[in-house]
Amino acid sequence: MIPKLTEKEALSLEVLSFIEDLKSQSFQGDIESSFANRMVASTDNSIYQIIPQAILYPKNETALSLIMSLSSSEAHKDISFTARGGGTGTNGQSLNSGVVVDLSRHMNEILEVNIEAGWARVQAGVVLDQLNHKLKDYKHFFAPDLSPSSRATIGGMCNTDACGKGSRIYGKTSNHLLELNLVMSEGTCFKTVPLDSSELSKFKNSEGIIGRIHNEVDRAVSENKELIAKSFPKLTRFLTGYNLAHVFDENGNFNLNYLISGSEGTLAFVSELKVKLTPIPKEKRLILAKYTSFDDSLRAAQTLVEADPAAIETVDDTIVNLAREDVIWNKISKFFSSPEDLKVKSVNLIEFVGDSAEVLDKQVATLCHTLKEKIGQDHQAISFAVADAPEDIAALWSLRKKGVGLLGNRPGNRRPVPFVEDTVVPPEHLASFIREFRKVLDDAGLEYGMFGHVDAGCLHVRPALDLKDEQDEKLIRAITDRVKDLVKSYGGIIWGEHGKGLRSEYMPEFFGEDLHNELRKIKAAFDPANKLNPGKIVTPAGHDDSIIKLDEAPMRGQRDREIPESVRDEYAVSINCNGNGACFNYNADDVMCPSYKYSRNKLHSPKGRAGLMREWLRQLSGANYDANSQEGNTGKLSKDHSDFSSEVFSAMNGCLSCKACTATCPIKVDVPELKSKFLNRYYSRYKRPLKDKLIGFGERAHHPFTRIPWLYNFASKYLGINYFLKTFVGLVDSPSLSFPSYRSQLKSSGIETVKYSELHSIPKQADKKTVFILPDSITGFYEAETFTAASAVLKKLGLRPIVLEFAESGKGLHVKGFLNEFQAVAQETAAKIRSLKKLGFPIIGFDPAITLCYREEYKNYAPGEDLEVLMPQEFLWKHLQENNSPKLKSSTFKLLEHCGESTASQVASKQWKEIFQNFGLSLIPQQTGCCGMAGAFGHEKEHLEESKGIYDLSWRQKVEENPAEILVSTGASCRSQVKRFSCKKISHPLEVLNSLF
Repeated sequence: MIPKLTEKEALSLEVLSFIEDLKSQSFQGDIESSFANRMVASTDNSIYQIIPQAILYPKNETALSLIMSLSSSEAHKDISFTARGGGTGTNGQSLNSGVVVDLSRHMNEILEVNIEAGWARVQAGVVLDQLNHKLKDYKHFFAPDLSPSSRATIGGMCNTDACGKGSRIYGKTSNHLLELNLVMSEGTCFKTVPLDSSELSKFKNSEGIIGRIHNEVDRAVSENKELIAKSFPKLTRFLTGYNLAHVFDENGNFNLNYLISGSEGTLAFVSELKVKLTPIPKEKRLILAKYTSFDDSLRAAQTLVEADPAAIETVDDTIVNLAREDVIWNKISKFFSSPEDLKVKSVNLIEFVGDSAEVLDKQVATLCHTLKEKIGQDHQAISFAVADAPEDIAALWSLRKKGVGLLGNRPGNRRPVPFVEDTVVPPEHLASFIREFRKVLDDAGLEYGMFGHVDAGCLHVRPALDLKDEQDEKLIRAITDRVKDLVKSYGGIIWGEHGKGLRSEYMPEFFGEDLHNELRKIKAAFDPANKLNPGKIVTPAGHDDSIIKLDEAPMRGQRDREIPESVRDEYAVSINCNGNGACFNYNADDVMCPSYKYSRNKLHSPKGRAGLMREWLRQLSGANYDANSQEGNTGKLSKDHSDFSSEVFSAMNGCLSCKACTATCPIKVDVPELKSKFLNRYYSRYKRPLKDKLIGFGERAHHPFTRIPWLYNFASKYLGINYFLKTFVGLVDSPSLSFPSYRSQLKSSGIETVKYSELHSIPKQADKKTVFILPDSITGFYEAETFTAASAVLKKLGLRPIVLEFAESGKGLHVKGFLNEFQAVAQETAAKIRSLKKLGFPIIGFDPAITLCYREEYKNYAPGEDLEVLMPQEFLWKHLQENNSPKLKSSTFKLLEHCGESTASQVASKQWKEIFQNFGLSLIPQQTGCCGMAGAFGHEKEHLEESKGIYDLSWRQKVEENPAEILVSTGASCRSQVKRFSCKKISHPLEVLNSLF
């Protein structure tokens, strides 16, 4: 049996009782207490892992108030609660062993936008990019610009008083808050607004918690003005939380918003926010300055600041080099195209914004002149480039935004991790400070990555550690203490941007015992029972000072080290997930993780699934059960579906195997591969459903019927096969085989076919126009007309297309975890493809999913010489660069790209666009997410609703607002999904080209 949960991991009777009472009160929201869900909530973007007792997802403020009022009863007084939004915190702010209250799943609506008055009202779970996407049409935005903007919630930004790029001119989140709706520790709902003296007096005379808070905060500020002025650092970034220095704002009004901002959910829950909006600058310019050392880019900061840009960000050589291996490089490589750029070890991004192009151009020209004059001098930029196109500016900033994720993808067991990453010192001391900082890390023998906001003196530093190694874990304390002392010596602060979280123990050292005690009194006024995120920032007066110390909280590496090293190596992509949360991207038109977008359940995300795999491997190891072997296991696991494996199965079963995570996750977490390995192991103990066998062996089963497709179709329709599949197997909308078959249509079109045994009849390199085509089971079996038309285009271009006999790809076997069978198929088919390759002609596969299977999965299961099977646009794009093409009747089309193709090849849509341009046609790529079909996933009855829901998120509107004849899509799955849910037949791009010849 898998080991039982420890006492700390098991759900307490007290929490079980609270959940039952909550249900009896008709709680509006979701309650998750399964171990799998609790595991997903046990990590954020930090080094820590703390398993909560339960996760609550309230649907509204009333539900949130019910949670807190019920917890105030005597029966539930010892339960604690921690707010969670996007889970992007780097210091464990949203982690605790009590109950997590996640506001991102349901409380994520933009309630009101008032452009005339310059504000918007949003629920706490609204994502930053979500809000700014809504505001774009109004030419306004919410100014704090964070790297994790695709998943960071506005409520979370308030709780950490987040800031980012452009903070020199835009400030922090707290500078943009007008009103906050709060739910207090005992359930009272309260709205904070600036109060003049008479209004403050009124609130001080209020009964209960509201009066107590206003009296205590006013007293603390009034009695300690000199102490506050002396203790708070004179820096633009100093996230204290409990910001007493600004409780009385610039107008002399009493404003609790500044106190709540940065308090990390320790004072109250923020349920709704009224935020100030800022007009979007009409013009932007970006200068990319390049340096031969990171020290040089830091030394340049003062000169750059004098140019008065909106933002100056620096990126070190570690990130630049990692970016060269990432998909982002396709968008920015043109800025690093000269031989001299090989010397570049660091870059500064300097952005100017404003409403006057003339003014910006003058500023840019002045700085460029300065940079040019200094080229060749010590510690100066060796070159620079200017970007003014919006897409180029966005691409260069994405290099900075992806910095954290890219660092997590460096090779080796030691990976850059956050724990001393947001120090701030006065900008004029930054270069000197960093030199000493680097010596601390060099003395410890560590490598590291650095990036940040040099204009604000804030630098993000991530030392590379292997936290599975106990000796490396001890360095957390040693390095943090040394960096803390170093920061103090420069008049800085150790937590300048990402909050305190589990680094709160240093509060007294930076603010003094007297002021620290005042903060404890304020905490007591808000949360006398210490129920809200206990152990963070301060403990209320009257309680033991039980702040959780940074090296006392459980870390992820402690659980991971229980997994045998060989297993960790085999499943490295799950172990290496650093929790950056890129898979929580809110944008429905982004391909990353459609199952998360549909469910809003973090369990159904790459991060969630990777975390569950880590725990599954740990538990199997504890049971002496080898996750990589199907034989020789001495541990016996239960077969009654009561073990943790069944919870992992539920998460993995919802994965579409679309492979978007493989390319778009900065860590390259390949969930489809993890899923395949898991299912392979899982079904060594549990009985496989017939459905999986039919999908896995579908190619093999359907291939013989392609010779008599009419018989298969007749039996399916009239002999009850489709009814049987739907009712008893769980497969719906099973496709009919094409009639006539692709072989018959190819013969009628005069296109050659050949068997592998006949390859000797094709002279090697005799005809440079020969192109081999691999028939796939999707286009070939079910869209023979499309397959033939695509082949015919090549012939009409003067090429000699030769279609090979069908060879099973094994794609379905891999998706469903038949790995032994898949390996046998992969090795056999790879050998055939390699025999083709020896002839020296290009090899093409029309369906992206199958073609990418040859290129990606076969590397692991049929290793050897790369197969080099091309997608059609890759071949045609190159061919048309070297050969003339006929001009066709001018027409405009819109491309709905296959999600696997778009992530595996970032230039795919550009290539298709240029191919159409060669023929005098216009092709406009449309940004879309996943269509929801993903091969067989959409045909599984249990996934039908999810498949349709994913289609509705992104594809439906784009399909239904355009005529079918102008839409093209590269994926057969995508085309079948459009036909199924929008009743439209759309074509493959090559099918369109063929019809226009």
